Amino acid sequence: MVLTESNIEGAATAPQWWREAVIYQVYPRSFQDSNGDGIGDLPGITKQLDYIASLGVDIVWISPFFKSPMKDFGYDVSDYCDVDPLFGTLEDFDRLLARAHALGLKIMIDQVLSHCSEQHPWFVESRQSRDNPKADWYVWSDPQPDGTPPNNWLSVFGGSAWQWDARRRQYYMHNFLASQPDLNFHHPEVQQAHLDSMRFWLERGVDGFRLDACNFHFHDRQLRSNPPATNRDTKTVQDTNPYGMQAHVYDKTQPENLRFLEKIRSLLNEYGAIAIGEVGADDSLGVMAEYTADDNKLHMAYSFNLLTPEVSAHYIRTQVEEFETRVKGGWVSWSVGNHDVVRVMSRWGGKNATPQFAKMMLALQLALKGTPCLYQGDELALTEADIAYEDIQDPYGITFWPEFKGRDGCRTPMPWLADAPYAGFSEHKPWLPVPPEHAANAVAVQDQLADSALNYARHILRWRKQFPQLTRGEIVFFDAPEPILALRRDLPGHASIVAAFNLGDQPVSFSWPQAEGARQLTEVGLPGTLNGTELELPAFGAWFGELA
Repeated sequence: MVLTESNIEGAATAPQWWREAVIYQVYPRSFQDSNGDGIGDLPGITKQLDYIASLGVDIVWISPFFKSPMKDFGYDVSDYCDVDPLFGTLEDFDRLLARAHALGLKIMIDQVLSHCSEQHPWFVESRQSRDNPKADWYVWSDPQPDGTPPNNWLSVFGGSAWQWDARRRQYYMHNFLASQPDLNFHHPEVQQAHLDSMRFWLERGVDGFRLDACNFHFHDRQLRSNPPATNRDTKTVQDTNPYGMQAHVYDKTQPENLRFLEKIRSLLNEYGAIAIGEVGADDSLGVMAEYTADDNKLHMAYSFNLLTPEVSAHYIRTQVEEFETRVKGGWVSWSVGNHDVVRVMSRWGGKNATPQFAKMMLALQLALKGTPCLYQGDELALTEADIAYEDIQDPYGITFWPEFKGRDGCRTPMPWLADAPYAGFSEHKPWLPVPPEHAANAVAVQDQLADSALNYARHILRWRKQFPQLTRGEIVFFDAPEPILALRRDLPGHASIVAAFNLGDQPVSFSWPQAEGARQLTEVGLPGTLNGTELELPAFGAWFGELA
């Protein structure tokens, strides 16, 4: 339940390690190129693991690197048990894993189970006939009498969720690209095949999985059409996309998925591994709570709710409080950036965002109850790149241009060296351009600046580990005027920590009697002053204190 000023219930118990961890997401195509082909790879990640370890994070989430025709840049898998040659070899992955473990880092890999590539041998066989051994491994359906698809389901990437196949003279379902057919999870052999592929990676030593689109696994057996949406999903779908016009009652988030997640959890328990599930749903908070309840499904739910264009203190408070109200003992991972959304410096910081905004936003993320997930480059305060139409690679952006430019702007290469070609990412032209403003903020530049966003990230990530209140404590929010977010973290046996954040680009002040007498935690290194009960915060400022 959400704690109130007069209601602090129960004693906190020592949580599992992953509740105290910080996740760092690596998008391998754009992290570090080791062989000069302009595309990042596994040896490149291995080369930069010392950098990742220097941040003070605990888990490295690596986006898909499996064999793939790359029509959706690895989220269209053609072999779940091998590395795509673009990224290296299985031996390269083993070396990456060994080096990460030597540095005290855990490796979590992306699993795209709901759909695969049309080039996967499973689908190649399935589409050959209606009576082959894998004929029912995918969602096939006859057309309606007039030849139209069986229902009104839509693809997230635009258009119908059904693609006609001339060989079987049937439609197959695809929630994303037509080249990404959806697997039929009602078939027990499909479930077992995925559990087997996960075991393959667990045997190699991976520490966990990030489950992509984990509420898309099952569909309604009757293929009933979705009703119109009463409230549009604006958290995971752009308002230019008709996908949000439907209430997704039948095409995803089916009750059968709970049992499959329990099977995954049983497998993970054999290896002491973890799973975090990406949840995009009409009622995402409710699904997240359900999928993490009872300690027998997901360890954590990955939230889209802070990846939206909307930003306000009220909005952030509402999302956290609503999740806490409905969580039922589960756990959430809060992220403000990833490979699918505009970078937070531009999305929430706006045109006036400075490195100070990046520092404040990281401090805020680390103050929330949950496991923080950071996206590569956000520690450098990188802004969204402006990609010219002729350079766009993302099929999503190509479809919805110019109202939606796709996801390439947050996927540009990591800048390592300001003066090197392509900012030290590659010796040859990379798959996406490196903006000059990113090169100016390269790792090597910020390494030398004591007050850089990068060095601040290193400092506060380690500082947070000293305070179990911030990793294990309950959370309370205070009423404060916009754009101030004020909160408290409570853990029995420890002094409470209070914190306030100015999300605006102008100085603010407010009366905060609940923080009176608190000792300022100056080690946080963010500008803010508490005089008695009056808190003054500069633009993008923050303040932390410890109550006696």
